[in-house]
Amino acid sequence: MALNVFAKETVKLAYANWAEGIAMTNLAKVILEDEMGYDVETTMADPGLIFVSLAQGNQDAFLDAWLPITHEAYIKQFGDKLTDLGYNFEGARIGLVVPEYVNINSIEELNNSKDKFDSQIVGIDAGAGIMSTTYSAIDAYDLDLELIESSGPVMTASLANAIDKKEWIVVTGWQPHWKFARFALKFLDDPKEVYGKAENLHTMARRNFIIDMPEVAQFLTHFYLNSQQLGSLMDMISNSDDAEDAAREWIKQNKKVVENWIPNN
Repeated sequence: MALNVFAKETVKLAYANWAEGIAMTNLAKVILEDEMGYDVETTMADPGLIFVSLAQGNQDAFLDAWLPITHEAYIKQFGDKLTDLGYNFEGARIGLVVPEYVNINSIEELNNSKDKFDSQIVGIDAGAGIMSTTYSAIDAYDLDLELIESSGPVMTASLANAIDKKEWIVVTGWQPHWKFARFALKFLDDPKEVYGKAENLHTMARRNFIIDMPEVAQFLTHFYLNSQQLGSLMDMISNSDDAEDAAREWIKQNKKVVENWIPNN
């Protein structure tokens, strides 16, 4: 994979302060710069501002659009000014998560095993959306378990400790997340769909992006990660002081994957 000797335009990538978006954006940035010869400018903002910037043509692409549910309102508002380059990750979701060795498969079964879970669900920050949804799930399923407020790091530490001891634990979880690469986990079925349905992460670009930057558009269209790949990337970034250095190390370990994304490679 060689650098193009000709100077190319600057690619402007927007991202929200979410772990999967940070990981994918840094990975795309490193590939575009190191392997394809572009300069890349990244900007972090709230999703609403990102969609406005894309619609106005001030940003080129956003790799973390949750569809068809979470960002539906933005698509309805700005869709005619955007280009959907397709999904880069399938099966994004939130819900209650347990280790695979826990032999229940549905939220409806939690009460019958509440003693094994110490009658608690390990949550994260009080203001997180998944927490309010979990309170709704407790009501909907009449669960006799208490939701414990903590933080993302405390939740994952509790999960790791329980798995080391082969103990039962249920946590508020979401995918993509590095814990799915590090541990064998499963979502509990949610027959009442309190947590909603699984979504895909799409790459959204400004209008005419395919015409203006066809090579970059082709790369971003091919850019796709499965759960293990994105999980491992997020895991490496979470354990690194430099996200771009971690992305470069991931590329070294996944050369064939990356080569399939790059046009004319």
